[in-house]
Amino acid sequence: MGETKTVTHGIHHLTAIAGPPRENVLFYSEVLGMRLVKKTVNFDDPTTYHLYYGDGTGSPGTIITFFPWPGAPKGRKGSGQVITTAVSVPAGSLGYWTQRLIENGVRFEKPRERFGDTVLGFQDPDGLRLELVAGRKETRQGYFGGPVPPESAVRGLHHVTLAVEGAEKTAELLTEHLGFRKVGETEGRVRFAAGDGKPGSLVDVSEAAGFPGGSTGVGTVHHVAFRVPDEESQLALREELSSLGYHVTPVMDRKYFRSVYFREPGGVLFEIATDPPGFTVDEDPDHLGERLQLPPWLEPQRTSLEGLLPALSRG
Repeated sequence: MGETKTVTHGIHHLTAIAGPPRENVLFYSEVLGMRLVKKTVNFDDPTTYHLYYGDGTGSPGTIITFFPWPGAPKGRKGSGQVITTAVSVPAGSLGYWTQRLIENGVRFEKPRERFGDTVLGFQDPDGLRLELVAGRKETRQGYFGGPVPPESAVRGLHHVTLAVEGAEKTAELLTEHLGFRKVGETEGRVRFAAGDGKPGSLVDVSEAAGFPGGSTGVGTVHHVAFRVPDEESQLALREELSSLGYHVTPVMDRKYFRSVYFREPGGVLFEIATDPPGFTVDEDPDHLGERLQLPPWLEPQRTSLEGLLPALSRG
C-alpha cells in the first residue's frame, strides 16, 4: 500500500455565522484575546461584515471568521455540520482560562481528557460550540498584543469536529484525496491529521447516523477551509475532485486567498484555500483590522457601505 500523498496540509480557516457584530468582536478580541486581523465585508452580501480573527498576522491555521447577520434565525446543530470548533492554548494554561471565563460570565463544562490533551468546552454568545485544548504539541506563538498574557494566549485552531452520516465516506475523502491520515480513535470519534500532525492540522469525524440534520443559522459553522500552498496545487486538487464527481465551484478571489468550495459526502461544506497572498496585502502588519477593507470592485460603494454597517467598538 503506497503512502497517501499530502495535498492539503491542515486547516486554513473556519467560517461561522454570528449575530450582532459588536458582541462578536468583544468576545473574540477581548475575552479570547485573538487579533481582529481583517475587517471587511461578505463579498457576496456586502451589506454585512466579514470579520477575521487570528494570530498577529492571520497565519493560515489560526483563523476563525464570521458572517455577522443580526436578526437572522438561530441554526440547529446536527448531522452534516462542523459541530465543534477547537482552539489551542498552551499546556498548563487551563487554570488561567477557567478563571478568565468565570470573570467574563462564560459558562463552561468540566475539563476532560481526550487524546492525551485537556479539553474545556463552552459556547460563544451566539451558541457556537467551542473548545479550548491545552495541546502538548503546540509550538505556535499566537497573538501577544491582546488582553491575554503571552504564556496563555490562544495559538490558533486545534481541530474541528465533523458530525456526518456515513462517516466512512468522509474518511475516504480525507485520506485518499485530501492528504490526511488516521491517527486515533476515542469517544466515538476518529481523528485524522495532515502535514506535521500538530494542532491546526487535525480533523475529528463522528458518525451521526440517526441524528437530525443540522440547519444553517446563527451559532453554526458555515464551512471549514483546508490549506494548499499555491494556486497550482489548488487547481490540481480541483480537477481531481471534479473527476470524482464532486461539484466544485470555480476559483473565487477572496483577496487574501483563492478559494474553491464543494460538499463532502456527509454534507459539510469544504473549501480549499491558498496560503498566499495573506492579510498584509492591503494593511501594514502593525495596523491589521483597523480600517474597513473592500475589494476593488466595491471601493466605489465605500461611503454607502460604511453608512449601513454598524459600529464595532464601544462609544
